[in-house]
Amino acid sequence: MMRPRTKHAVPSAGDICRLSAVELADAIRHRKLSVREVVTAFLDRIEAVNPLVNAIVSLRDRGDILREADAADSRQASETGTLFGLPIAIKDLASTIGLRTSFGSPLFADFVPQEDDFFVERIRDAGAIIIGKTNVPEFGLGSNTYNNVFGPTLNAFDPALTAGGSSGGAAVALALDMVPVADGSDFGGSLRNPAAWNNVYGFRPSQGLVPAGPDFEVFHAQMGVEGPMGRNVADMALLLDVQAGYHPRAPLSYEKQGSFLAGLATPSTGGRVAWLGDLGGHLPVEPGILGLCEAALGRLAGQSFVIEPLLPDFDFEALWQAFVRLRQASSGCALQAHYDDPAKRDLLKPEAIWEIENAMRLTAPQIRAASVIRTSWHRTLLSIFDRFDLIALPTAQVFPFDVTTHWPSEVAGRPMDSYHRWMQVSAFATLGGCPAVNVPVGFDEKSRPMGMQLIGRPRGDLAVLRAAAAYEATLPWQAGA
Repeated sequence: MMRPRTKHAVPSAGDICRLSAVELADAIRHRKLSVREVVTAFLDRIEAVNPLVNAIVSLRDRGDILREADAADSRQASETGTLFGLPIAIKDLASTIGLRTSFGSPLFADFVPQEDDFFVERIRDAGAIIIGKTNVPEFGLGSNTYNNVFGPTLNAFDPALTAGGSSGGAAVALALDMVPVADGSDFGGSLRNPAAWNNVYGFRPSQGLVPAGPDFEVFHAQMGVEGPMGRNVADMALLLDVQAGYHPRAPLSYEKQGSFLAGLATPSTGGRVAWLGDLGGHLPVEPGILGLCEAALGRLAGQSFVIEPLLPDFDFEALWQAFVRLRQASSGCALQAHYDDPAKRDLLKPEAIWEIENAMRLTAPQIRAASVIRTSWHRTLLSIFDRFDLIALPTAQVFPFDVTTHWPSEVAGRPMDSYHRWMQVSAFATLGGCPAVNVPVGFDEKSRPMGMQLIGRPRGDLAVLRAAAAYEATLPWQAGA
């Protein structure tokens, strides 16, 4: 923890950037650090590191940011926001008033929104200083962060490799201490996959916990969610406390029960974990991943968790096809207006065109059939949670790959038939509306990071965060571990 500040013990810029978001917020609140000091340290870090990885985009003018920091310092006595003074970069799929939001698309390269997304407004109201955006794939399609507006984001541990996606910029910015905490979104693993590949934490909340909007569709909001990413579990809880809760313009949203950060003060008492592995061979998984996850489960077992292999009785191929159709019905239809304009169609990435054209071929009976399969999966999950407290799965089926490869054509010798088939492992929590956290599990012999998902029952978000915190305490870089 940070020591009281004296004129002989002022943290260096590097020390400031290594403090957790919780520590930084506390230091600002108790005037051990000024907002200007904190913001300057992170801007210096961005200036030094970001050109090497391209994680943060649309960075605001430094002078404007520092004037905002000075204004915050001048009114600090009256501020109570939990994120007061923290510099944050918002994922470039979320609208930010007065700040360019490109969605990674040339079609929106100069788009400046006139209002914030609901959770962005809450972050501002909590006192954070929004300094820029974090890079994404075009329209968030794919788990490799590159686009024709800003270019690729490079992995925090190896610049030859992908950062993952779609919250790739957020994960890299966190891993390299360019921001203290970050937001992200997740439809098919976008808060989990980049966290795994950059050795940080990413949390997909239960659907509805973080309100979607204002530009949202109820159908889309049933599978896509906003959530926090952090360098530790407590930092994610700090941000989630701000993001979460009912909003009258978000019909699927609901009130949160208490503070997630305060809830972490009560430690996990353990429980039973169902380890699904590769689903009995159904999922192709690159060698080395299962071993890292099983070693991580061994550490979790030391925290009073009982690990038991489980293969649910379900048609997983049918479940994947249901995910594909429901995603097409959501994302593909939402993008069709651009496809219908020939001038705009030429600016869409192939994966977007694939989603749109398949969406145009969908029938109402096909969409309903996919929804029926999803409902059956939800019931299967509830039966699993009658016996187990958590489900564990790898976060990804491959290690980070060459950044110039758009997506793997095969995994473990098995061909991939779409740009996202290799991330099938992430669809299970999405289709169940379940909270899921990525926890780091280490590196392979090539120093490539990997992570593991801990999935909880719908609306059991705090229990999942507590389990992640229990696991985090076992890691060798944690104090006392």
